Amino acid sequence: MKKLCSKVALSVAVVALTSGMAGAAAKGVSDNVVKIGVLTDMSGVYSTLGGKGTQVGVEMAVKDFGGKVLGKPIQVIGADHQNKADIASAKAREWFDNEKVDMITGLLNSGCALAVQKLGGEKKKITMNTGAASTALTNDACTPYGIHYVYDTYALGKVTAEAVVPAGGKSWYFLTADYAFGHSLEANTAKFVTKLGGKILGSVRHPLSTADFSSYLLQAQASGAQIIGLANAGGDTTNAIKQAREFGIDKKGQKLVGLLIFDTDIKSLGLNVAQGMQFTSGFYWDRDKGTRDFAKRFYAIHKAMPTMDQAGAYSATMNYLKAIKAAGTDDPDAVMAKLKSMDISDFFAVNGKIRADGRMVHDMYLMEVKKPSESKGEWDLLKIVKTVPAADAFMPLSESTCSLVKK
Repeated sequence: MKKLCSKVALSVAVVALTSGMAGAAAKGVSDNVVKIGVLTDMSGVYSTLGGKGTQVGVEMAVKDFGGKVLGKPIQVIGADHQNKADIASAKAREWFDNEKVDMITGLLNSGCALAVQKLGGEKKKITMNTGAASTALTNDACTPYGIHYVYDTYALGKVTAEAVVPAGGKSWYFLTADYAFGHSLEANTAKFVTKLGGKILGSVRHPLSTADFSSYLLQAQASGAQIIGLANAGGDTTNAIKQAREFGIDKKGQKLVGLLIFDTDIKSLGLNVAQGMQFTSGFYWDRDKGTRDFAKRFYAIHKAMPTMDQAGAYSATMNYLKAIKAAGTDDPDAVMAKLKSMDISDFFAVNGKIRADGRMVHDMYLMEVKKPSESKGEWDLLKIVKTVPAADAFMPLSESTCSLVKK
């Protein structure tokens, strides 16, 4: 009996020792390197607002952090997903399996972001989306490892509708990009327009990267709607606005409202065309001293002021690295726990917090494009009309359909 007890005690001791060693091994950095992948549109319709500039933001964060975390080097790699979900998923799989990438950010394009976030959930890899907008990312498609960082179609639609409808924009017709992002943006905006007493007169959907918007604009014009809501982004938005101006739509009493606009879009359009336009943003480079200091350094590298996607990628990367340092490991569960416990406050995010559903909520801004006479420089394009607190801008958790949210 004594021998049996001794054997049991020895077994328990071995198990305890082994468990302790396993716990110790889990600490620190796996593969002796923290590798971050920037997967975005590098050459297509969204490349100016994201693209290489998003990778520049990530690389700046790594450099500012010191190039190492927990004594191990940090590496950044980038790739073009070409706005195709299958390419994005294949590249992410290659990165996770072969390149040992720990976190993927950027993910501009909702179809691509949804595919990569799903894969990240299956492989227990963190994704920090800074460019896609669909609210599905933090609803039915949420995962324990997915973070939606910069903006979404709920906040964009809500803040913009609450500015436009009370000012007289009661009837709407949507010109919508025909994929997950456009559908989500139209649906969320329409919900708030209706809630505020407005009416939806219809919509027309166009393929991503459309060059000729004439037929779509004619349908919008024929609707008689006071507001033509552009549920698209990047080159699609600027092309639609330029062609609408050529048709004289704005002179016939209808107003175009861009539902996702970036500084680079306004730069492309010019103040003569875009002046007076209002839209919602999560960041503006000229908001305060902190944003201006970052923008100056970013401009020195990229020769353009940072968009909210590019600035958001810096912030997401910096806070990811801080979480690794605080956790003492790059283990994704430990890092996600730290990220969700942190208050995020930097030049990008005001009142930032990552919720249970992966949504990073923060203050949003109603912007207005300046008149040419108000601009004092090449990138002096916008003014902040209103700051919308995080709690008022984003979907409340009580409305979330994410399985991670306790009701």
